[in-house]
Amino acid sequence: MARLLFPGLALNLWWNMRKAIVFAFLVSMAGLFPFRAVEGAPPNIVLIYADDLGYGDVACNGGAIATPNIDRLAREGLRFTDAHSSAATCTPSRFALLTGRYAFRQKGTGILPGDANLIIKPGTVTLPSLLKQAGYATAAVGKWHLGLGEGKVDWNGEVRPGPREVGFDYHFIMPATGDRVPCVYMEQGRVVDLDPADPIAASYTERIDKSPSGKERPESLKQRWSHGHDQSIVNGISRIGWMTGGQRARWVDEDMADVLTRHATGFIEEHKAGPFFLYFATHDVHVPRVPHSRFVEKSGGGPRGDAIVQLDWCVGEVLATLDRLGLADNTLVMFASDNGPVLDDGYRDEANKRLGKQDPNGPYRAGKYSKFEGGTRTPLVVRWPKHAPAGKQSDALFGQIDLAASLAKLVGAELPKGACPDSRDELDTLLGEDRIGRSDLVHEQGALALRVGEWKYVSPGTTRDGLNPGHNREVPPPGLLFNVKNDSGEEHDLSAAEPQRLAKLKNRLAEIKKSVEKP
Repeated sequence: MARLLFPGLALNLWWNMRKAIVFAFLVSMAGLFPFRAVEGAPPNIVLIYADDLGYGDVACNGGAIATPNIDRLAREGLRFTDAHSSAATCTPSRFALLTGRYAFRQKGTGILPGDANLIIKPGTVTLPSLLKQAGYATAAVGKWHLGLGEGKVDWNGEVRPGPREVGFDYHFIMPATGDRVPCVYMEQGRVVDLDPADPIAASYTERIDKSPSGKERPESLKQRWSHGHDQSIVNGISRIGWMTGGQRARWVDEDMADVLTRHATGFIEEHKAGPFFLYFATHDVHVPRVPHSRFVEKSGGGPRGDAIVQLDWCVGEVLATLDRLGLADNTLVMFASDNGPVLDDGYRDEANKRLGKQDPNGPYRAGKYSKFEGGTRTPLVVRWPKHAPAGKQSDALFGQIDLAASLAKLVGAELPKGACPDSRDELDTLLGEDRIGRSDLVHEQGALALRVGEWKYVSPGTTRDGLNPGHNREVPPPGLLFNVKNDSGEEHDLSAAEPQRLAKLKNRLAEIKKSVEKP
């Protein structure tokens, strides 16, 4: 198995010996899952990637809101308790997932404005391009937020480069997020339903929209902003940024889950002969949370809770499509989230007031925008009948950064030297064979944090320490040290009691930051 071998050799040799002993014991026991390559037809692969969904937001992880379809995945597959996005915000997590490269290695990978240019260089080896190499049809449906085009984007023509240039045969996407202009869908590089007589313009530097803004007319809004989201009004909701034109092309927030799910299931239908890879990046439960009327007040938790119910419906539609087409047995389905939860993220949607018994981050500290565990420890469920154990739990440390190398291994795609440099083959972990997982894993949010087994080092700097704005914590030098196995809430800093361990993790993080390519 490929393993992370930087100059901290002693730590990794110890870790690999531990893994080897445990793995040898497991495979010696009858009835467990021996390592396998793909047998027969290569599996279809579906990654359902939720937005701002916390570890504790799904019922199978203890959530109070019913999520029967996600629970079905857990019942029929493998549920992870220590799986992580690469960052505590959306753009860097998505960048790392698709490129197998930590976002901190490249400038300009923070949260992007809606008119940003593509931050993945065309021709880069990516997760979808590796699967294409193995004969897969590939699609990105839903939230993109990795930039589009070069230079000033002209939304009225073909916008390139984009998803096609980084490995996706087909795409139907939102350019950025639901709270940022331009509020349109794009399919194969063009704005959907654009009227040439009503051209689109978008700006994040100057006001180009002379109609009343959300700041000027808050009483006109169907959902008022709480901070920041007070510029152009689209569908009765004010956004970040200014937009003019494209009236016919503008999305209706309440219909978004239906529209995106229809295109996701349509791709499955069209490519049912397989093999295919679908990256279905939902909008839920990101702000603005404006679910369809059939989900309103279904959760008891207000718009955020209703958005979770809507998200679960999206999952159910994908599963039903696979069932109807007879594809479920040979489809690897993964459900994950891009970062931890947040409550007030710019709109007055009663997320705090109507939280009820829902505990979005479960037992973990903080959420989105944080270096603490709640920022990156997110749901992960993996279902692949007869390959991943059904109804089981894995406590192995797993990072989304490893999906590129792991899925390349699964389908027999060649990973060129230097490509996906931070991604490691963790297929055995993904399928439940390795109970330990990665030796170490970086968490990004401004300054970095590092997990090594059950230990967590949080480097100095400012980080959020709650689920709402204003709950910030200044981490002083030399940083914080926690044992997250014994202290899941990261309440007891052990840096003073364990100075040698603190120094070891700090040095290990420095080594990772200096290393770009695999040896």
